[in-house]
Amino acid sequence: MLDLSIGEIAARTGLAVSAVRYYENQGLIQALRSAGRQRRFARSEIRKLSFIIAVQGLGFTLDEIREMLAGLPDQRPPTKRDWARIGKAIGERLDERIAVMRRLRERLDGCIGCGCLSLDKCKLYNPGDAAAKAGTGPVLIYREGL
Repeated sequence: MLDLSIGEIAARTGLAVSAVRYYENQGLIQALRSAGRQRRFARSEIRKLSFIIAVQGLGFTLDEIREMLAGLPDQRPPTKRDWARIGKAIGERLDERIAVMRRLRERLDGCIGCGCLSLDKCKLYNPGDAAAKAGTGPVLIYREGL
């Protein structure tokens, strides 16, 4: 049932009308046009927008969110099972990010107050740029086992 105007869905989600338009233009939510060419939204779009707001707050990009939402049906409101499938995928990605953050914290904790006076014990010391073989970027921080 398409019974929410763009202003109503914006008010319900706490988003600006322009943000609702943006998410629609990005293909993350859908609206149909009324006979008067006004956007009309199904109530189920509130849940999608709330989901988008929440996972953006967790650091997921719009491309990642689009990929997650691609599994939801277009012709009907998502079911509990549909959301559970997405929730499982998010959980796996969050577990990966948590592991990276823990490694980062452990490696940086040793640096606080160190002043690099103990390079032989430093987890970030990279003599001869040996880490280059592992790839680009801060591989000593982000990659497990290095």
